[in-house]
Amino acid sequence: MITPAPKPARTDERLPLYHRLRDALSAEIATHAWRPGEPIPTEAALAKAHAVSIGTVRKAIDSMVADGRLERFQGKGTFVRRPDFQSSFFRFFRFLDTSGVARVPVSRILKREVAAMPAAVAAAFNLAEGAQAIRFSRLRLIAERPLVLEDIWLPYQRFKPLLKIDTGEFGDLLYPLYEQHCGVMVASAQETLTAEAVSARHARLLELEAGAPVVVIERVALSADRQALEWRQSRGPASEFHYQVEIR
Repeated sequence: MITPAPKPARTDERLPLYHRLRDALSAEIATHAWRPGEPIPTEAALAKAHAVSIGTVRKAIDSMVADGRLERFQGKGTFVRRPDFQSSFFRFFRFLDTSGVARVPVSRILKREVAAMPAAVAAAFNLAEGAQAIRFSRLRLIAERPLVLEDIWLPYQRFKPLLKIDTGEFGDLLYPLYEQHCGVMVASAQETLTAEAVSARHARLLELEAGAPVVVIERVALSADRQALEWRQSRGPASEFHYQVEIR
């Protein structure tokens, strides 16, 4: 179940003016006025467009930078922040090489097929069970050692250009590929973490004993307007699991 995006309280006059402006700017980002990685208008332009002072604009932007929705680059301007989806793996698993240095795993596509969505996957997309989809099985490795096995499902019509690309050209990150070839940009994601005893099939691919404990991360990747784009399950050995979060 996808959590709906909060509705901006732009008409609530009890809120401070900068707060209402922040909600209005957030709504513009959600409706693709500015996409992740793109600059927003200058403070002067925003002040004129919204009939507020430069100080109010600056305070609204400061708040959005603090929330991680925008980021500033000295001499370049303020940009819509691209989410760092790779960081979730480092939050949950220790990806270390033999010398103990953190590394981003390389990816290997094991299988690509057109398949019918099972009920759980279809529900994430608000589609009927059996809807046509593109399915990837992907293994992520460090120094040829398998660490994470992924089962990835994508709605067929939206992502069928991916069927024309040699899987050897996919690279380690899929989201830039979605953007380049399908015009689809992932803006956020929801993740659920569980644990299970690994099946015989998954154990073989992860080089584990059947029944060994694994951590399962289920992700639904979303567009800026909260439409489900990708459903993914990632499995990795519990021995590599390491949960880390900063509490402020």
